[in-house]
Amino acid sequence: MLPAQEAAKIYHTNYVRNARAIGVMWSVFTICFAIILVVVFIQPFWIGDSVNTPQAGYFGLFHYCIGNALTSELVCKGSVLDFASIPSGAFRTALFMVGSGMLLIVGTIIGLSLFWFLNAGSVYKICAWMQLAAAALLTVGCLIYPDGWDAPEVKRMCGERTDKYTLGNCTVRWAFILCIIGILDALLLSLVAFTLGNRQDKLLPDDFEVEGGED
Repeated sequence: MLPAQEAAKIYHTNYVRNARAIGVMWSVFTICFAIILVVVFIQPFWIGDSVNTPQAGYFGLFHYCIGNALTSELVCKGSVLDFASIPSGAFRTALFMVGSGMLLIVGTIIGLSLFWFLNAGSVYKICAWMQLAAAALLTVGCLIYPDGWDAPEVKRMCGERTDKYTLGNCTVRWAFILCIIGILDALLLSLVAFTLGNRQDKLLPDDFEVEGGED
């Protein structure tokens, strides 16, 4: 059998190697998640028309397009820089919540540079809290967004049966679904970051520290 100190060194080496590998995977997934959130935030495909809608079109958080009844051409409106052009107060709130969550995830990527200045465990925990807060903001944004479906513009596209949390003849599009999945992603990433942060505080096993102190 190996001496206790030698076994502890081997354990420590494997422990550090595995922790770094998981940390790299966490960083890569965080970057990919940030890219996905940017796409979800920008793309106007949260809800859209179907075969039964009076007008063709689609809505995002701030940008939307509705078909002209005479020419069938899409007329697009809405800007992230002009809140007045957004057709519903609920859409504006959802825009703020989802946008804030996106910025927190992007901030997590910037926070990776803190590994050069702070203890790794502290950096992981800071990023974990940011990802957890992003998950909360995304959740609020997804819950509030359907509250704006009673806006006149949405009713014009989806039919008069459309109301708050009732989409009428329209359908939920991929960006909305992807944002809901993003909530689970943010929770999972924060859980991994919390785990890595706690383990960074215990990289050296007790046996190794005791043996090293006796030399």
